[in-house]
This record gives sequence, structure tokens and C-alpha cells, in this order.
Amino acid sequence: MSGRQPKRRIAILLEYDGSRYGGSQRQKNAPSIQEALEEAIERLTGAETRLALAGRTDAGVHARGQVAAFTTASRHRTEVFARGLNAWLPEDIAVRNAAEVEERFDPRRHAVSRTYRYLVYNAPARSPLWRDRAWHVAEPLDVEAMGRAGAVLAGQHDFAAFSRREGVPTVRCMRRAEVSREGPLVRLEFEANAFLRHQVRRTAGALVEVGRGKLSVAGFRALLRNAEPATAGPSAPPHGLCLIRVEYPGLDLEGPETV
Repeated sequence: MSGRQPKRRIAILLEYDGSRYGGSQRQKNAPSIQEALEEAIERLTGAETRLALAGRTDAGVHARGQVAAFTTASRHRTEVFARGLNAWLPEDIAVRNAAEVEERFDPRRHAVSRTYRYLVYNAPARSPLWRDRAWHVAEPLDVEAMGRAGAVLAGQHDFAAFSRREGVPTVRCMRRAEVSREGPLVRLEFEANAFLRHQVRRTAGALVEVGRGKLSVAGFRALLRNAEPATAGPSAPPHGLCLIRVEYPGLDLEGPETV
């Protein structure tokens, strides 16, 4: 017998403040969420590993419900993985839950939906408390018009106008697109089977243009018929965006938390 421990696949639910990171994916010239997690896993288990993430978040973008997975020979219980990784992670990244999953589990390919939330702080004066969490828009916004515009996004559409990506399929199914206000905060929430790069930020930017009266609801609707990439926008700042939830069949990481 070789004495090797059988490999296990561990899925983790993550929350992070993306303010000081170059994005979720490992990169050469900036710190990343992936790099910090892989270093924490190595410290906890004593072995290098490669982490897979459910969704890519850009520099400055936050997450409440990012999902990642890695393979390990460690025999730690899942609750020990959660607590142990948090002991090694910086304060702006936390593991909210952990679960053992099938060996073939792929957090990106096996996801059936993703939910993003974009926050706009809509008040004449900026808010220091919300400066890293919401886009400050000083002029009044017509949230009712923004809601009517957002409603046209529901269903299957070609979202090419909301992304710079060329040469890849741009049809996505938007399950839900909602706009609401609570005091000075305007919340834009989108759920889809998948999103294109920068799709949510360009959608948020275009909806704010509707709220400002610079783009009509009909004009917003026309963007879905425009196949030219990157014609929607402008792209909203990254710090207002947060990945809220990723859903999988038969896996509920949002259940009782282990930490």
C-alpha cells in the first residue's frame, strides 16, 4: 500500500471586501482573493493546492456569497477548514461555511444561477460610511423609471451591448432584475444563469442614466436589440458591486454557518 490519503473536494462560501485586491483571480501585479486563499490553505494543510472560483470579480468588487473549491488530502472536518482558514486569512476575507462535495464539483460550471447587487448612494452629500460600498450619485434619480427599464431585462436576451467581450456567446437568461430604494440607497439586484464580463456594471450605469433622465426606458430597451459590444453604459464604478449568491442543485452553502 502506498499510504497516500484519498483526495477530498471541499467547497467554501466566501465573503470579502475587494477594495485592496486586483480581483478574485490570481495575477502577477496585484494581490488577489485566490492568492490569499491558496496561501491560507497551504498553511492549514501543509500542501499547495489550486483553487477554483464560481465567478470572477474585478478589482474593487466585493462578495457576500462567492463560492470556491479545492482538492486536498487533509482529513480536517469541514468546520475545522472554515475556522482554520479564517485564522490565516486577512481580515477582509472570511470563510462563512464549508462542505465536502463530489470530486468532480466545479464551482463555475455547476452553478445554476448567480445574484449580483449594485448599490447607489443617492443623496446630495457623499457618505464616508458608504464610500467603499456604493456609488455616490448626487442628483435625484427617478427610481420608478429605473424599475420599468430594469423589468425589460427579464428573460433570455442577447446582452452584447452590456459587455466588451467579442467572439463569445452573449445570450444569457436573466431570471430577475429589480430596482428599489430604501432611504438614500438605491438597490439594483440581478439574478441570471450567468453574466458577461462587466455586464452588471454596464447595466447599472445605463439604469442610472435612465434615473437621471438622460436615457429613456425605450432607449434602454433598444440596447437589448443592439448587438454592438459595449454600447450600454457608462460602466458603473466597481466598489458598488457585490456578488451576493451562487446557487447549485443539491448544495446549500447558505445554510447553518460553521463559523
